[in-house]
Amino acid sequence: MPLTSRIPGLALPWRPIAGDAPMAIATVGEWQWTEAARLVRECGGRLVALWGSDRRDLDEDDDDRAFAVHAAYAIREGLCIVELLVPESKPSYPDLSGLFAPATRMQRALFDLVGIAARGASDTRPWLRHGAWPEGTHPLRRDFDASSLPANTLTDYDFVRVEGDGVHEIPVGPIHAGIIEPGHFRFSIVGEKVLRLEERLGYVHKGIEKRFEEFTVPEGYRLAGRVSGDSTVAFAWAYAQAAESLLGVEPPARARWIRALMLERERVANHLGDLGALGNDAALAFALAQFMRLKEDWVRLSAEIFGHRLLMDRIVPGGVDADFGAAQAERLVGQSHAIEAEVRELRHIFEEHAGLQDRFFTTGRVTPELARTLGLTGLAARASGQSNDLRTDYPAVPWTEIGTRKAVQSQGDVAARVNVRFEELLESLRLVRAIAVGTPAGPCRTELPAAAPGALGAGWVEGWRGEVLVVLEAGEGGRIRRCHVHDPSWQNWPVLEHAVIGNIVPDFPLINKSFNLSYSGHDL
Repeated sequence: MPLTSRIPGLALPWRPIAGDAPMAIATVGEWQWTEAARLVRECGGRLVALWGSDRRDLDEDDDDRAFAVHAAYAIREGLCIVELLVPESKPSYPDLSGLFAPATRMQRALFDLVGIAARGASDTRPWLRHGAWPEGTHPLRRDFDASSLPANTLTDYDFVRVEGDGVHEIPVGPIHAGIIEPGHFRFSIVGEKVLRLEERLGYVHKGIEKRFEEFTVPEGYRLAGRVSGDSTVAFAWAYAQAAESLLGVEPPARARWIRALMLERERVANHLGDLGALGNDAALAFALAQFMRLKEDWVRLSAEIFGHRLLMDRIVPGGVDADFGAAQAERLVGQSHAIEAEVRELRHIFEEHAGLQDRFFTTGRVTPELARTLGLTGLAARASGQSNDLRTDYPAVPWTEIGTRKAVQSQGDVAARVNVRFEELLESLRLVRAIAVGTPAGPCRTELPAAAPGALGAGWVEGWRGEVLVVLEAGEGGRIRRCHVHDPSWQNWPVLEHAVIGNIVPDFPLINKSFNLSYSGHDL
């Protein structure tokens, strides 16, 4: 579907990108790079992702086109990607963080990985580089040689210091109890009240974007589905969309419906787990036991019908690698009805539990104004009055046929994020039933043509946590030249730092769980 409109007020040579949502890309100069960001900001758009790439192998004799920086913006008309080519002699671009707060960490990561600096940025500290590669080395450059790297060296990080009478720090992590992934949280507090929180992430950086270069376009879905295990369907679907966009193919109708079924089952599984954990963090262990019982039943049926508890590797470029029949559809519908009845009963318990509501209400509040300013996205944004949801904003099959209702709250506290989860959970259970009985007959997969070098594709999917973006470029021999994968946690981790301000330290686990952001999807 081509983009039907452009960034208002800026004439650019847009090139349509095929896909389920309206998308287009344009190459810009420096003044247009900044002007595009300003105009998107003025029209209420948001920054979705920011990344860079090394082009020196494509234009060996052209210093002015050695590198490229890309910014993807969501506006009312669709997704607009602007590309700025930068010279090797001056690998830099104008800073965007003054217009879009989420750009700060993306720009820091971009420099760590590609070595292109945000000119004028106030925060240039390393973000993903934890001593795994030395200063001046950038893993996403084409001449990077991992075999020549020295041993890891421990590096200090310049945390922001808060000083004053009675102020002290509590460092938490990066190693945590249980199986939680590593992340460092530096609290500045007076008594038990939090004055400031600063995060440091990147401890599970895995080199995924570099690893993509070793796969062909049809093979990359397996790696995409392992970016963040709790969002394997969303990432695999976004990758499949990008591959199909690049190759100029459309998956069969039945495959589209089955993909949506899997996406909603992934959403249900995560909301069940999070609601149980939220109850447990507020001292209602009963909730954890009941919701985890329901989640276990849910993922077991996914394994029985589709072959994997998390539905990993079921979505492939060109379609799906799984199917179901009439008897299995009955089981999907029956389970959905049964779990909905229990979820409604548990919600009533939540709402009538005075101690639980006391912990939820006003805790970790993000106002609608702050959510807009900081670029909050996904379910957390919908709990703060931001109504973006790709399933309804840019509907494709099957959403065009069965519809989906947005769950939006405005108070932006833990209670609101809990309520959004309940509403989305109930809606997803309805969608599972509608898809199970409405999926059309037909093939589940289509053949893929060879990828043309230089072809570009993009995929954009509303995962349970928020929007997942994959932008894919083909190289020689059908291999992946560049694949950028973006998790919504990039936008939301900085907002968590603001949500905890003014709360007491013991409420941080509850606030943190109400967002439940991804370390793995962020660190790549």
